[in-house]
Amino acid sequence: MSNVLKVEWTIIPQIPPQPWLDCNGCSAPRPFECSGKARLNANGKKLDAWLIYGCPACSKTWNRPIFERRNIGDIDAKTLQALQGNDPTWISVQAFDLVALRRKTQRIDEFDDVEVRKVVLSVTPVWSLVEINMVVPMLASIRVDKLIASEFGLSRNRVRSLWAASAIRSNTDRGNILRRRVTHGLRLVLDVADPSDQPSIEMAACGR
Repeated sequence: MSNVLKVEWTIIPQIPPQPWLDCNGCSAPRPFECSGKARLNANGKKLDAWLIYGCPACSKTWNRPIFERRNIGDIDAKTLQALQGNDPTWISVQAFDLVALRRKTQRIDEFDDVEVRKVVLSVTPVWSLVEINMVVPMLASIRVDKLIASEFGLSRNRVRSLWAASAIRSNTDRGNILRRRVTHGLRLVLDVADPSDQPSIEMAACGR
């Protein structure tokens, strides 16, 4: 019989990265906020698409190119529909694209605010291990140690101590995993040695 409580955590970042740009209205560099809206422009059979950002100090806008002078036939139907309808999920994926933002500026403010959606995959009456499978649909800036600490009500020093004692393990051998971003496909295993800790840990792991 398995002695593992398996859960899935979907990590949803809440605040998109904010690129610092020279603001014409402020005559100074400012962090620009994503408006959550896209702009689509047609020029014959060519399309341009931008993600709209704004300066919170003076409301000047900046259009970040998504694509330019693209043949309409080369754009898949889902992307075109998302742009035409300002689909919030599709736009969020673009807003969290750090690679695209870094083509425009190297100074970017990131935020580690996340929503954690928890689903129980399997549970047995008796268990001593908790397996957490991470689903990260968009780039999240939160570190592994902070996520575990906040969700289980632990200090980050305590998380690091548990890691050093192999009471927390991962499916990757990359160094300093606790200091890295939470990524899609990451799996963590918590060894719960004291049965008296199980009720509170189960509640935190399952979101009950």
